[in-house]
Amino acid sequence: MVGNKQKRKRKFTLGYMPWLSLNRIWSSSMFDQQKEGASEEAMAFASIGWKLEGKNLKAIPFIYVYLIWTRKLNMYISTYSKKLHGHVYLLQLSLLLFFEFPFTDASSRYKESWIKHCLSFKEAERRLKETGPNVPLSHSFPSWMQLLWNAFFHPFNIILIVLAALSFMTRDYPNGCIMLTLVSVSVALRFFQEYSSSKAAMKLSELLKCPVKAQRCAGRVVQTELIVQIDQKDIVPGDIVSFGPGDLFPGDVRLLTSKDLVVSQSSLTGESGTMEKIADIREDRTTPLLELRNICFMGTSVISGSGTGVVVSTGSKTYMSTIFSTVGKHKPPDAFEKSVRNVSYALICVMLVIVPIIILSDYYTSHNLSEGILFGISVAVALTPQMLPLVVNTNLAKGALAMARDRCIVKSLTAIQNMGAMDILCIDKTGTLTMDRVIMVHHLDSWGLPKERVLRFAFLNSYFKTELRNPVDEAILAYVYTNGYRFEPSKWKKRDEIPFDFIRRRISVIIETDLKTNDRNHPHLSTSKLLVTKGALEEVIKLCNFIDHADSGAALPLSLEEQQKILHMGEELSNDGLRVLGVAIRRLTTESSARAGVINEKIESNMVFLGLLTFFDPPKDSAKQALWRLAEKGVKAKVLTGDSLSLAIKVCKEVGIRTTHVITGPDLELLDHSTFHETVKRVTVLARLTPTQKLRVVQSLQTAGNHVVGFLGDGVNDSLALDAADIGISVDSGASVAKDLADIILLEKDLNVLAAGVERGRITYGNTMKYIKLSVVANVGSIVSLLIAALVLRFEPLTPRQLLTQNFLYNVGQIAIPWDKVEEDYAKFPQRWSSKSLTLFMLWNGPVCSMFDIGSLMFLWCYYGAYSPSERKFFRSGWFVEGLLMQTLIIHMIRTEKIPFIQEVASWPVICSTVVISTVGIALPYTPIGRVMGMTDLPLSYFGFLVVLFLGYFLLGQVVKRVYIRVYKEWL
Repeated sequence: MVGNKQKRKRKFTLGYMPWLSLNRIWSSSMFDQQKEGASEEAMAFASIGWKLEGKNLKAIPFIYVYLIWTRKLNMYISTYSKKLHGHVYLLQLSLLLFFEFPFTDASSRYKESWIKHCLSFKEAERRLKETGPNVPLSHSFPSWMQLLWNAFFHPFNIILIVLAALSFMTRDYPNGCIMLTLVSVSVALRFFQEYSSSKAAMKLSELLKCPVKAQRCAGRVVQTELIVQIDQKDIVPGDIVSFGPGDLFPGDVRLLTSKDLVVSQSSLTGESGTMEKIADIREDRTTPLLELRNICFMGTSVISGSGTGVVVSTGSKTYMSTIFSTVGKHKPPDAFEKSVRNVSYALICVMLVIVPIIILSDYYTSHNLSEGILFGISVAVALTPQMLPLVVNTNLAKGALAMARDRCIVKSLTAIQNMGAMDILCIDKTGTLTMDRVIMVHHLDSWGLPKERVLRFAFLNSYFKTELRNPVDEAILAYVYTNGYRFEPSKWKKRDEIPFDFIRRRISVIIETDLKTNDRNHPHLSTSKLLVTKGALEEVIKLCNFIDHADSGAALPLSLEEQQKILHMGEELSNDGLRVLGVAIRRLTTESSARAGVINEKIESNMVFLGLLTFFDPPKDSAKQALWRLAEKGVKAKVLTGDSLSLAIKVCKEVGIRTTHVITGPDLELLDHSTFHETVKRVTVLARLTPTQKLRVVQSLQTAGNHVVGFLGDGVNDSLALDAADIGISVDSGASVAKDLADIILLEKDLNVLAAGVERGRITYGNTMKYIKLSVVANVGSIVSLLIAALVLRFEPLTPRQLLTQNFLYNVGQIAIPWDKVEEDYAKFPQRWSSKSLTLFMLWNGPVCSMFDIGSLMFLWCYYGAYSPSERKFFRSGWFVEGLLMQTLIIHMIRTEKIPFIQEVASWPVICSTVVISTVGIALPYTPIGRVMGMTDLPLSYFGFLVVLFLGYFLLGQVVKRVYIRVYKEWL
């Protein structure tokens, strides 16, 4: 009976396994294992729990059995099948199998087994091959097939294919072949450029690592658990991971343990609030998914606290990827992206107005509607800026690779333009202006005398803290070990902890020892349990009611006068360039310990102040030079720090930052709205700031000051400001959440790297603007010229195939623009996008091009008499060559404020492109291909006229350029 009963249970459980698509979490082969002990697979989290029967440990998913025993599985299925569908349904149902089961009481043994028996390296490798890299959909790159598909299905190619089909239908095979050739070349060029840009982006992404602390075992029979650093993309379902402040969750995680864990889910919800997560809690099935407190989702980050958890879903199976695949998850386009789109939309709108007029004019003269429509479509395609996205993306990708060579990794290509437009840079003091090599200098009592007891308890605080040790903790430990102190931390045990946060600016640990002392000189130490607090001096001393007397060691009441004296001593030490921390302790009784479990912060009161710690972080030698380089490029630096004002002023003076106007965070809170904006705009040093205040400062500079703001930060406290800044900058050694929110990652925390990035950003922006303004001027000039020609002439000025060929050659020639150079003066100032300046540029320069196009038309009409039907080939040949040369040579007029070819010469790729395209355009009428396209030979006298025509264009264009610069004080 027992065997049949087990068989029925097993059959019922396995029957749902494939349908629930949970085989990615655990291997179904574990159900057939009947061995002594358990295998690696049975020990993975996927097993969740084990049912003990005699000496055999049968691997049965405990939660699954729990659901069956309580008859809740069918209820879940019927409830959620009505609400959800597809991928989202499977994902949420998978998580339901984890969140309702609490790890308490009777189930604690399953949790312990789970934690102790982690995945082996071999099993993790197998699962990685099965599930693929842990990369969410929002961070994935398109495959070469997708790129080829996008390159082929382009409006330009679609029109050419339609025209080719019509040519073949009318037995015009040569023209059909020409059209297909243009399609093939266009697809090849576009695919090559997009594929190169995608590969470059992939290489840059590989340089960025996001290490995750995971538990792996290095054996099968004798298992040895190891805590190893694994790149996030190598995390697999079943991995047990640890996390602390600043860490990103590497997948959807079911918590196993948690300690004061506070998580930000803003990447999923869009709200800046935080949420406490608790492992040992049972959630109700009606709780919304994002409100589950024992489930943490990929892409969310730890604000404070710590914990461990098991990875349930990775990669495309996570909740974040599900949202992305369903509704999309894109960062809103910035001003540059919007403006590029607006340029395309504006040209298309003008085209939609002009093209119908051209079609009607052509129909009025030829009385052939089909030919008029074909000609109008050809005009529409030729005047559409097809290469604008390609050239812009290629230019940005090239800039990103150049910045990578300067040890600056670009995560978002549009950030390059923002880098060039940046005029204010907000920076943190630590590690940016200083070397981030903290050295402990003093451990002083309240009277400024060295005291070992201060160092002892500071050491115990740093030794027992759970969170990742910061440079201050490392400096304390290094000082103790190198100076031969023996504080014997093994005699103490950690009982609890109140984690550090940027509002309290302190951390406390509760430690206990079995050795009770009866020290008459230090009665406040005569206990086995102590609370040890370390943090900012002004925050620690306000918790204290007593002071450790220097001579007697007794805990004496702390008077207001003594408190001010200690703060004044700390101020003097800060003026000497030292960072000052306070240390305090409190004797804990059983009653106070019980109350601490309810409200942790309440226990931080009635403490005994022991003394001060001082640290020195030397300024960087390169910081002063880098700040000077940034100032030369029009970038003002503002220091936003959580350290004391006196220390910030001392460091800023040493690196050359003006400290005439300074302020602290508490003083900022007292200001009204308008005064706040005015103060933030004026001051250069802002100290003792909280994360929220840093956010307000950045937003104030953006809105009230109309500045393009960059923010350089690497900590959890910088995450809000990094996300709000126009360009967020972090370092490779920074917190995971900071790197995730940043647009640019510096592989070296050096402002010189940033200064080089600013210059590269302006070069990239300049080349982008060259093509955008070229497209606007050339296309508007062509529109006006074709409209006038269509109204004046009684025939098509160019055939559809000639117009498309001319446009194709022109676009190919402009691909070299990203390799052009930019004038030195252009890179000295911030460059911001202005739609108004683009419109003015078009209105000033577009008519000049049209004027000379009409001049060549009149010359062909009057001098050569090319108006009769027999001379139409000659007219079209001449106008084809003139139009192509005009569009090809105009780049040399637009790319520089100086006189082209005399004062300023383009880079050799642009020169070569101009020569090649011009040669092809001039030679085409003399070739068999030109004959097929309806062209004929041109006399030498016509080319003499073109030389005079273009000399006149360059002379008039230079005059217009100088007047434009004089009026508007800019060119590009």
